[in-house]
Amino acid sequence: MSLKKSIFLIIIILLIDQISKIYVKTHFKLQDSIEVFSWFKIFFIENEGMAWGTRISDFLPFVTDRSAKTALTLFRIVAIFGIGYWLYDATKNKASKILVWAIALIFAGALGNIIDSVFYGVLFNDSYMQIASFLPREGGYDILLHGNVVDMLYFPIYKGYLPEWLPFYGGEFFTFFEPVFNIADMAISTGFIMLIVFNKKAFPKK
Repeated sequence: MSLKKSIFLIIIILLIDQISKIYVKTHFKLQDSIEVFSWFKIFFIENEGMAWGTRISDFLPFVTDRSAKTALTLFRIVAIFGIGYWLYDATKNKASKILVWAIALIFAGALGNIIDSVFYGVLFNDSYMQIASFLPREGGYDILLHGNVVDMLYFPIYKGYLPEWLPFYGGEFFTFFEPVFNIADMAISTGFIMLIVFNKKAFPKK
């Protein structure tokens, strides 16, 4: 796949990702939800940290949440340049289509979440107990690099109590699939899954 086609794919994913996030941000209050099917809901939450809401400060308690947030956003920006160069190099050297597709998906997803982290704190006001406004007169809910990532896709395919005979978790209430995510997360996950499942095609031996 050529670099132009890769860029086109990235733009399409970014548009879908950002349109869905902006719509949810400007039409839902935090933790509002709509049931589409019994196994699929639009459920608005905001992620302040890494995957599944993890924070750097969870592992390094001497680092404040604010400093950790800044460091995480800056790391993501540096990483996106590295992924971008990887994509450019792969297309230039005519790497396998699987590899180029995977890198493009990862790049698009990472960039989609970076946009939230860098700009959303300035572009929107708080969603807590209210529907946020775009470019509010009173200013956004935070400064540059301190925005929260908007998540809304929730697939509670199964909810119920686990059998008592199961070790450790027997009898506990269990939900599958618990995490709430977004289009950008889907793109990143799909890209990594492609690299794992089609590893030999992505990195053929010369």
